[in-house]
Amino acid sequence: MACPFFRRSDSLARQPSVCAETSNNTWQLEDEEQPGDALTLTHLQMAIQLLTAPSNSDLNTAVTSLIAKYSQSWPKISKLRIDLDTLKSVPNYDYLADIQDILLEMDESSASEILVLLGEELITSCCTGIIERAFRCLGTDLQEFLGSLDGVYDVLKLQEEDVTDTGFVCAGDGELIFTSERPVIAWLLLGSLKALTRMLYNVQVNIKIEPVEGDSRRYRYLFSLVKEYTGSAVSLQRSSVEMVKPTVLPAQRNNSSKAADLAMNSHTFCKAFPWHFIMNEKLELLQMGRGFSKLYKPHIAEHGCQATTYFDFKRPKGLTLKFRDIARRTYTPFLIALKSPPNISEFPAKGLEIKGQMVHCPESNSLLFMGSPFLDGLDGLTCNGLFISDIPLHDATREVILVGEQARAQDGLRRRMDKLKSSIEEANAAVAKERKKNVSLLHLIFPAEIAERLWLGASIDAKTYPDVTILFSDIVGFTSICSRATPFMVISMLESLYKDFDEFCDLFDVYKVETIGDAYCVASGLHRASIYDAHKVAWMALKMIVACGKHITHDDQEIQMRIGLHTGTVLAGVVGRKMPRYCLFGHNVTIANKFESGSEACKINVSPTTKDWLVKYPGFEFDLKARDPSCLPKEFPDTSGDKTCYFLEGYRHPTLSAHSPLVEHISEALKSISEQ
Repeated sequence: MACPFFRRSDSLARQPSVCAETSNNTWQLEDEEQPGDALTLTHLQMAIQLLTAPSNSDLNTAVTSLIAKYSQSWPKISKLRIDLDTLKSVPNYDYLADIQDILLEMDESSASEILVLLGEELITSCCTGIIERAFRCLGTDLQEFLGSLDGVYDVLKLQEEDVTDTGFVCAGDGELIFTSERPVIAWLLLGSLKALTRMLYNVQVNIKIEPVEGDSRRYRYLFSLVKEYTGSAVSLQRSSVEMVKPTVLPAQRNNSSKAADLAMNSHTFCKAFPWHFIMNEKLELLQMGRGFSKLYKPHIAEHGCQATTYFDFKRPKGLTLKFRDIARRTYTPFLIALKSPPNISEFPAKGLEIKGQMVHCPESNSLLFMGSPFLDGLDGLTCNGLFISDIPLHDATREVILVGEQARAQDGLRRRMDKLKSSIEEANAAVAKERKKNVSLLHLIFPAEIAERLWLGASIDAKTYPDVTILFSDIVGFTSICSRATPFMVISMLESLYKDFDEFCDLFDVYKVETIGDAYCVASGLHRASIYDAHKVAWMALKMIVACGKHITHDDQEIQMRIGLHTGTVLAGVVGRKMPRYCLFGHNVTIANKFESGSEACKINVSPTTKDWLVKYPGFEFDLKARDPSCLPKEFPDTSGDKTCYFLEGYRHPTLSAHSPLVEHISEALKSISEQ
């Protein structure tokens, strides 16, 4: 057998994949509510794709079966197998192109024979279950199968808006023309058709393939019957059916092939089938149904009866308007559009599409076209000057129009509902956006737990919290600074300084209680209490002292702060309905404020209780300098009389060098806490 690639072997370029796979070779059916074994148009599409564009996985299955059967005859065909992981990892991999290249390198003389066998294995291994049922529904014999293959594929291409030239044409008895850009698919199809005829109709056929003269992309397949299988279940059933003699009714007359013996005249036929016409070999109209006559009869005498004067043949595409070529497409759906007669400016049915079928009438060597208007609802009917009565009762188009109007009303309601749904969703999104803003604002003012309860409208009860560490700070000489600066300068200075302090609150996860003038107050241990609350506040106080050195007043003086820390039990709750605040109450809040008042510039005054918490857990080294007991606030309860306060002068993490910056020591400490 000659090489199937002889026309393009010298300039054959790797082509894009023809495998239209979706979501890992899985097909989504159109109606999910249908039973799993229901045959749908999707299954027909899958079946025909097996012939025109087999997927990589189907090809791999067929190649595996081919190698198992014919590896002794062609040892090198084992090169055709590919790893499954490669197919999965490269979804656009053109497996068929590689098969083509390997066969060309291996043995050109055997390439076509191997491809035919591969096509047979493709059907044998992959055409099972619902796919086999899809093929069987195309026709009861081989000729009907070829004709349906032509018509169904044409409909599928129209539905998929496929603009390629790939397609089938049933050109007559035992003749099929296939168009494809890739010769390798044409030879695969030859084997697939052989296997299908055996599987579906239990017949053995010889199929001859030859190129269509003048078009290198078209291939003609000529079928000839060899023998019919015997001994199979299907053959036995078919034989038993054929042996049953039909019952002849007493009043039934013999069938006749003569047109004169037809039991109806042309007038009745034109009335029953208003959208038909008959034309002769010259494409001259011999007869028209009542629907066409109503539109064109007044113009026939003046403009002649040539069919092309009144009809535009839109489908099949590329059809040559010759009698012989039209007669070869009797298995293909036709779509014709009505033309306006010459010199007629207003023709209501101009552009009206009629969809139907051509039938070759050998008794008169003429072509009969029978169709129905291709309309979209009642509006399309009236716009073309037609009435419901112009559609015969037996024509399903009448039901389609009426049901289409109902569907149109439902679609209109659905669109309005969708529009209303979209409006509601947009409103919900806007509400959610505003809600997010409000929640974010509440989180800036209140602790997270309190903010959430406030948003939900729940009541907030005051609560006592033990071991809360409180920080108070103020700017040394703030009154003097304000007297020498404008209000704008003061606000700008505080904004710049407190911006850094607010970032420290987020870093150490402490709660900012309030700012009143130059006073800045934070607390830790209110809602996420831990054994390191005092440590966090102490680290923040050290960073606040460092940050003050980076800010200056309006007269270029460094800002100096004094800070006081104290740990004890406090009462916390939301106060006020208008501009509510989360406030701390209790004796220990007052004492914390007193420790700040008893501090010094650029110093951190630490209470005895806070000092006990700082040194309570090993691994953290705070530099604490004891002060005179007289510095202890009078409000602090000292029953023993030997307690005093301390200045916090620094912090060193044991794992770092003493010369490392303070920020590194604190960062390492926070890291140690997060890992615990």
